[in-house]
Amino acid sequence: MTKPIVLGTAGHIDHGKTSLIRALTGIDTDRLKEEKARGITIELGFAHLTLPNGERVGIVDVPGHEKFVKHMVAGAMGVDLVALVIAADEGVMLQTREHMDICQLLGVRQGLIVLTKIDLTDEEWLELVEEDIREFVKGTFLENAPVVKFSATNGQGADDVIAAISQIVSQVEERQAGSLFRMPMDRVFTMKGFGTVVTGTAISGNLSLGDTVMIYPGEKTTKVRGLQVHNDSVSEVAAGLRTAVNLQGLNRDEVERGQVLAHPNTLRPSKRMDVWIQYLPGNEKPFKNRTRVRFHVGTVEILGILLLLDKDELTPGQTGLAQIQLEKETVTLSGDRFVLRSYSPVRTIAGGEILHPHASRHKRFNDRTLAELTVLREHDPVKSLKGLIDSAGTKGSSAQDLAALIDLPGKKIKAALDQILSKQEAIIYDKAQGNIISRTAFDNLSDQVLNILKGYHEKYPLRAGLNKEEFKTRVPALSDNKLLTFVLDSMLKSKAIDMYRDEVRLSGHRPNLAEDHQEIEKKLLSAYEKAGLTPPSFKDVSGSLTGTADQQKEVLDLLLKKGKLVKVKSELFFHHKAINQAREQLLAYFQGSKELTTPQFKEMTGLTRKYLIPLLEHFDAQGLTMRVGDIRILRKEGK
Repeated sequence: MTKPIVLGTAGHIDHGKTSLIRALTGIDTDRLKEEKARGITIELGFAHLTLPNGERVGIVDVPGHEKFVKHMVAGAMGVDLVALVIAADEGVMLQTREHMDICQLLGVRQGLIVLTKIDLTDEEWLELVEEDIREFVKGTFLENAPVVKFSATNGQGADDVIAAISQIVSQVEERQAGSLFRMPMDRVFTMKGFGTVVTGTAISGNLSLGDTVMIYPGEKTTKVRGLQVHNDSVSEVAAGLRTAVNLQGLNRDEVERGQVLAHPNTLRPSKRMDVWIQYLPGNEKPFKNRTRVRFHVGTVEILGILLLLDKDELTPGQTGLAQIQLEKETVTLSGDRFVLRSYSPVRTIAGGEILHPHASRHKRFNDRTLAELTVLREHDPVKSLKGLIDSAGTKGSSAQDLAALIDLPGKKIKAALDQILSKQEAIIYDKAQGNIISRTAFDNLSDQVLNILKGYHEKYPLRAGLNKEEFKTRVPALSDNKLLTFVLDSMLKSKAIDMYRDEVRLSGHRPNLAEDHQEIEKKLLSAYEKAGLTPPSFKDVSGSLTGTADQQKEVLDLLLKKGKLVKVKSELFFHHKAINQAREQLLAYFQGSKELTTPQFKEMTGLTRKYLIPLLEHFDAQGLTMRVGDIRILRKEGK
């Protein structure tokens, strides 16, 4: 199978890009009436070229006029090589330079230079122009590229252009595309009898006929009704192919250029990205922090603000780390290239690479943030994935989350994750979903648990521990039940904590009465024991106690947990001896009778309804008695 290759044109307006393609392929890429009337390319044009060895190359023809540079940027995304077209009678012009900058910023690494309109000049002039071109491309990816002379008037040099393209194509390495299918859409139209069709260059993954797909942003779902590559119907497309996709049941106004076609739930739209930026050396002024820019990625242009993270300003030629905050969402992956153009006047000023496509807000000049972003610039799969897992913090990640962040093949993601997990630099806390948390985040959570428990025990020394559910309010990161359970289970295994019923406590902690608490306990028990079956309210007792209200409540709670006091209903507490006394009276009564009425219990105990009814209901709730109409019977003797 041949390599999928896309060639893009670049160059100043009216330098003969479209004429060159027409001569090579027989295809006129100017399809609009306005383009034919004005004689200039306005929109992207598409063609394909069959090389002598049978290999087919997709071609994207871009506009050269300064007003349509944003279309040029969209067309240059995803090309493997570029043909820089320069007219012999004019030489290097303004858009020649800007197009060249764009190709450099987008990471194009191979190409050729086509010197057109050679029939309009003499040999001496051609030599001077070629010398000027060589000087212009020095230090760029076209420094050693062939310069091929061509005339659209008589076709001179067409074979030489094809030979040069063939030679370069043979040297182009097959792109190492990621596992997710992505196709930024550069054209949307309706075809009679077929419906909505979108075109673009597939930059990663594979797409098959009948696949369910999603439009991002917008998350509209549809199906692939038809696929074409170079006007031929196919059943599957791979990365690097110029592709036309017929979408089922989707109206033309539901999709637009700049959106991305992918499989459902594989990409995550975002307005904020961390980036590495290269400020072009040809700029005249420094780039200031929080400058408004035009952000070009894929086939979309979005306005945004650029925040410099490691510098106060960028001087011409400098690079730096930054965060772009966009006015609307788009989808990117770590490793994607972008171009920045100034807000006004509009011209290309910078470009770079997406580092984190779903960035959090950062403080500027933060050492940890800068270190994490620097790691992402290294393009090491293990370091990059570890950096992304670390940056997720306590939110955690899954293999699916990571695939939606970085443009890597699935096998590389798995191999890198296996290595990270084997070194215990990250931990799987939910095997069913494959959710991962970094070792650093796990350790931070463990420290938070220990600190919270320490503070809790100091404040409430008489309580056995902190309820598990209460952790969710004290540590928001543990609101995920799976993560909460994993962290607590891990700390139980390491004996850092232990559990009492459903309460968590530091290992070795036991409720401990200090001297002042012991005094409160003594007086409380004495007051309730003396009161017997007619106990006072806690509010009445508390006035005679020492200590604070919190200390008094702590002692009360502890006595209830120990069973020394018994809560019969809200704010009604009995000494355990009094409850046992009433219980024994009931059992003795039922020795000689099967039924008990409320008046009989009153006569037996001498209690008023204030205590009588709550006690009877308490014994019902305890399973000793059972109410049947107006009487009670013994439910289970001896319980």
